[in-house]
Amino acid sequence: TEGFFIADGLLYESTGLVGKSDIRVMSLTDGKILKRQAIDPKMFGEGIAPWKDRIISLTWQTGKGYVWKRSSLKLVKSFSYSGEGWGFTNDGKRLIMSDGTASLRFLDPETLKVTSTLPVTWQGGPVRNLNELEYVNGEILANIWYSPLIARIDAKTGAIKDWINISPLVAKNMDGDPDSVANGIAWDAKSGLLYVTGKNWPLIYALRLKK
Repeated sequence: TEGFFIADGLLYESTGLVGKSDIRVMSLTDGKILKRQAIDPKMFGEGIAPWKDRIISLTWQTGKGYVWKRSSLKLVKSFSYSGEGWGFTNDGKRLIMSDGTASLRFLDPETLKVTSTLPVTWQGGPVRNLNELEYVNGEILANIWYSPLIARIDAKTGAIKDWINISPLVAKNMDGDPDSVANGIAWDAKSGLLYVTGKNWPLIYALRLKK
């Protein structure tokens, strides 16, 4: 799992690895794959974000992104960006992208050009390896690569307000594989549930957060 979001009662996932990357539409009730679309086999798929009737997806080290029709997963166009592509989400006005550094990029969803950046900090120090993203009520949630912690980032200041610790879930699912890290955050506003998973995890978990 590289990208994760919920829209229209369905769960959307992107997967990684060169030659194996695809985008999937799944049932939110049982995880059944309803539709899938492979991306260019030379690409390592990364984060995905919804925008209107589209899905916008990133690739890891090739500086190439794609725009897909959400209903059919038909490719609409491709675009380019500098650096690496990691996580992706939107705040209703802008796309938000992580690239493995301690800063997030904000993109215009129509031109797909960077309009601003936001340094992310914890107690004044930079936090690197920001990975899969999800925007929830003024906060940007971010997996930290190789960490069981999900950062709750203030979308205006970039300061991490708190952490969600999913260590017990990581311990259950790594199964001796150091690469099976937590990676995947999807917010279902209708139910108020936060869905989380990880790379090569066999299960998706629905969490109800305490206020």
